Parts: sequence; structure tokens; C-alpha cells
Amino acid sequence: MTPSTTAPGGAALFPYGYWECRSRAPVAVSVPPEGSVSPERSVSPERSVSPEGSVSPEGEAVSEKTRKSTRTQKTAKKNTKAESTSAAKAGKDGKDAKPGRSGKPGRSGKSRKSVGRAEAAVGAAGAGRPDALKRYRDKRHFGKTTEPRGKGAPSGDGTARFVVQIHDASTMHFDFRLEAEGVLKSWSVPKGPSPDPREKRLAMPTEDHPLEYREFEGVIASGEYGAGTVIVWDEGTYRPLSEDFPEALRRGHATFWLDGAKLRGGYALTRFRGGGDGDGREAWLLVKQDDERAVREGRTPDPQRARSAQTGRTLKQVAAEDEGDGDR
Repeated sequence: MTPSTTAPGGAALFPYGYWECRSRAPVAVSVPPEGSVSPERSVSPERSVSPEGSVSPEGEAVSEKTRKSTRTQKTAKKNTKAESTSAAKAGKDGKDAKPGRSGKPGRSGKSRKSVGRAEAAVGAAGAGRPDALKRYRDKRHFGKTTEPRGKGAPSGDGTARFVVQIHDASTMHFDFRLEAEGVLKSWSVPKGPSPDPREKRLAMPTEDHPLEYREFEGVIASGEYGAGTVIVWDEGTYRPLSEDFPEALRRGHATFWLDGAKLRGGYALTRFRGGGDGDGREAWLLVKQDDERAVREGRTPDPQRARSAQTGRTLKQVAAEDEGDGDR
């Protein structure tokens, strides 16, 4: 049976709508599609959503209250964390700080490292190390040798001093010594310091010596460590060019400016071997910097003919005088 295509009254019937033929202008009437909510299953007014999709006034009040509560909780957590961090930092700073002379809190660790060059070079605090001269003293019998035992007193005027001694021991060499940390940091330089920047002189570190050793000149008795004749070939003051000079020496590279009777200008000490556990004996280089005090083709004098900067004597003269004193 063919379905009717007309509605009662002569109106044409179409799926989901129809046009009224009796009216002068056609009017479209929509039929709700399948699956739409019927009036009987509509949402209740309390839970309804506005036409624009916004939450109802009651829902808005609840949501705003929830958001405020969440923000309050987050702010409280942040404040608590910030207070804990500040307290921990304050405790650490208070532990690290040391009172100064005026009773005010001391400087931080970084600030304490930034000291004046002269103060760092002399290093009065280093004089208080009980083991600073242990190796030096363990190698010597002070009842036999005329070398100083050492008290470790730094220079009174705050200037750092150096000394270069010629030592006629089992092998002839120069001893290069810089005052630092309350002792004389020492290197044995077989060929001696050179004023020529092109000359790289081997420097082998030895034990720290007492500050009084700057003035030692004489003969170390036979059978004693380093037995032989010693003269002071050059002496004077020096000015550190490296920041935190003792630390620069520990790192293995330090520069300085010498103001001596014979050696003048910038020099550098650089470690090229050793310096760590299991690396063997240390070895350094002593090199003149290329400055206005540099001397091309400069030579270190013959040790046997060199004269003392203190007394003008040669090694031979010092040895002879010491022998004569021993005979009397």
C-alpha cells in the first residue's frame, strides 16, 4: 500500500516537516529529531544550564567559593615553604659567620678569600700551622748544623720577601725561596734564575724553610742533610701578581714581581708534572716574563765566581773562613 502524501485538508506531507498550502506564504515547521530530550525528561531548574552554556547562579556561588578556598591553601603552602627556606639559610649564615674585631658578623666564605695581595703572600695565619716546618726539622740535627730551627714569625712590615741562595752541596744549585703562609716556599733550581724570557729553568720543590733562613750563610756540617757551603746570592721583596697567592701556588701557577739587587721584574712559577696522589715528584718551571726588566741573552753567573749579596764573599771564601773558625 502506498503511503499517503497529503495531510488532511489537502496539505502536502514531507519528512520532518510540511508546508501549509492554504496559506499565502509557505511556513516551515520543524519536527524535533530523533534522540532529542522530551519535555518529560528535561533537566530540573535547579541543575539547568543557561542558553549560553553558563552555570546557574547557585552553581556560580559554589564554584567561586571553591576557587577562593583553593587559592588560600596554595598561598599558605607557599608562605610556609618560604619561611622554612629563610630559616634554614639564616641558620647556615649564622653558623658560617665569624665575629670581627668590632663584634659585627664576619664576612662570608667568598669574601674572606678576597684578601689583599700582600696579606695573602705573607700569610700570617700559615705561621700557626704546627706541621709547617715538620719536614724541615725532621731532616736536621740542630745540635750539629748551624741552620736556624725557625720560629715562623712573618715580616713585621707586611711586605713579602724572597731570597736566592747558592748551595754547593753534592750537586751545585740555586735555592729559590718565596715568603708565603709564614714560611719560605722553596725550589731547587739547578741552573739558577734567568733574566731571559726565552730560558725555562727547571725548579724542583723542596721542603718549606723557616723565615730566618733568608739570612743563612755558612757551611752545613758534613754528614748533615744538604751538607755544603751556602751564600745569599740575591734578596729583596716581591709583589704577588696572582690573586690569592698561596692558593695560586697550590693550583700550580703563580706570577710575581721581584725587587731584588740582581733579579727584577715579573717571573712565573708553573708546575708541569706531579701535584696529585700517585703522580710522582713535582717539577716546575721558573720563567722570566717578557717585560721592561727582561734581558735578552742574559746569563746566570758562574756559581763559583758569584758573590754574596750580604757580605760580598764567594763560596770558597765562606768555606775557608768557616774552616778557620773550626780550627780555633
